[in-house]
Formats: sequence, C-alpha cells, structure tokens
Amino acid sequence: MRKTLLAATLCAAFGTAPAAAQDSELMLYTSQPQDLLVQMIAVFNETHPEIEVSFFRSGTTEVMNKLEAEFAAGDPQPDLLLVANSLVMTGLKNDGRLMVYPEAPTEGYDPAIMDPDGAFVGTKLITTGIVYNTDLVSEPPTSWADLTDIRFADQVIMPSPLYSGAAALHVGTMTAHESFGWDYYQALADNGAIAGRGNGSVLEAVATGQNAVGIIVEFMAFNAKAEGSPVDFVFPAEGVTAITEPAAILATANNPEAAEVFVDWLLSEEGQRFAGEQGYLPALPGAPTPSTFPETVEFEIIAVEPGTLISNDEEMKKSFADLFGG
Repeated sequence: MRKTLLAATLCAAFGTAPAAAQDSELMLYTSQPQDLLVQMIAVFNETHPEIEVSFFRSGTTEVMNKLEAEFAAGDPQPDLLLVANSLVMTGLKNDGRLMVYPEAPTEGYDPAIMDPDGAFVGTKLITTGIVYNTDLVSEPPTSWADLTDIRFADQVIMPSPLYSGAAALHVGTMTAHESFGWDYYQALADNGAIAGRGNGSVLEAVATGQNAVGIIVEFMAFNAKAEGSPVDFVFPAEGVTAITEPAAILATANNPEAAEVFVDWLLSEEGQRFAGEQGYLPALPGAPTPSTFPETVEFEIIAVEPGTLISNDEEMKKSFADLFGG
C-alpha cells in the first residue's frame, strides 16, 4: 500500500481515561530509546501524577529474554509492554500471557495494527529505510539494491535482529520476500556490510563517519538531522518495512488499572500528538505529521504473512549470525 504523509487536523477527541488509584506504581518494559522514553513518562505524569512509572528498557530481544526468564521463575515483573513489533505480542498472546483490553480507545485506528481480541494495539508507524552521511556521500542511495554496489563497499552498517525488534521484523520480512531473500543479505555481506546492535549504534556510526550509510528506523535519522547531525534518510524505491510499537498489558500485571490508564493515554489525542512531537509518525489517522519529516513523502510497505515471520524467526536469527556475527 502507499502512504502519503501530510500534516492534517486532529480527529475528534476520545473520552477521558479511567481514574487510577492514588499513588499507584506501574512497571513498564520497553524498547523505546531512553531519552524519548523519559520524556514520554514526564509528559504522561503531567496528566497522571498519581502513577509512578518505573521501567526496564533495552532492545526488544533483550527485553523478551529478561521477561522469558521471569516467566520461567514464576515472577514476571512488568505490568505493561511497549516493544517494537506485533510478532512478539502475538507469541505472548498465543501463550496466554496478555490481558485482553477491548475497552482501549481505538476508535479511528486501523484494525490492521491491533489484535482483534484487544490483547495489544499499535501506537505508532515506524518504517525502516536508509540513513547516509551527507558529508561523505555525494550521490545518496535510492534503493536497497544500491547498498550492494561497490561504491558502498565496507561502508554499510545495520542493526542486528539479535538485539532489535525492528531489525528482526525487517530482516525477517526481507529474507522471506521473493524480491530479496537471503541472496540479498549474502550480497550485503560480500560487499563488507556489518551489523551493530540497535538502531542507535547505526545512527552513531553514520553520524560520526565511521560508516557512510546504514539501515535504520526513520524517526532516529530525521530527529538527528533536525538537531544538526550530518545525516539524511531515504525511503528506498522498493519499499520499507514497518512496525507499530504495540502496547499490551500482561495477564500477570500487579497494577492493570494503571496500565489501562497508560494505554489510554498513548492512544489519546494528547499521546498521539506528543508521539509526533518526538518525531514518530502517529498511528492515529489525522494526527499531525512530525515536523522533522519531509512535507510530503510516499513509500511502499514491504510485508509478508505474520505467520511466516513467526515460524522463521529462530532460523532467521541463526542465519543472520552466521553471516554477520552475533
């Protein structure tokens, strides 16, 4: 499908969120970048000062490794999850680990970004494309194929699916798609491409000139460009992969009421407006496009069946590690 990003007026307001118990505590496990996470909690607390939010943050894979260990010990800690992609949430739902919350204020949202039973809902649209250093690259890449070209030999860095949930979805989608497959990643490896950890490591490497180009989620590149970093972002001609950063309440949550309040805030006009202010493309149709984005941009979404991604996940990570280390 094609998406055209244009600034637009906000949709009609949702109703007010349910009241939470005074002085309640909420434990959030998330893969959001730390600086943006701290900002988000501070703004949430302007409306809900009665909820003290603690958090654990890391790449989605490490978040899930910690949570799986807690499940095994019979002592899961989080009330709420906010991680990169819905595949993780689907697995948790299938294992009976998520609380169904069909009352979440999802009116106006695309049903494609939410679980039909209300176990999780997407909060943003985050695409993966190409970042490049504007001081080092005079002819920017325009396609995924360009990254295998000799002019970018030993200059490409990408996030690892062993750490990043967005990278796991990206690599899983690309390798399962008939237009790319593992031949594409073999070509990247043959051209000297390397894997970092998360998207932050890619941005740092490209912004500092350690690498000329990288594979990254778009908001990080646009935010850095707006702050004066010598980088820019390309939506490749063949399309981009996309995640929705879904939120879900655990069935074992100690404070499900506070978790519901947080989910409601994420989906509210206020929460979606703030997501845009942080540089994310909001999931709520009609919410303003981030000022860091180009005024108008078009892109294709590259997608494969979620069931294929889930069934291929472990083998995908092993094959990636064989090519790029891990």
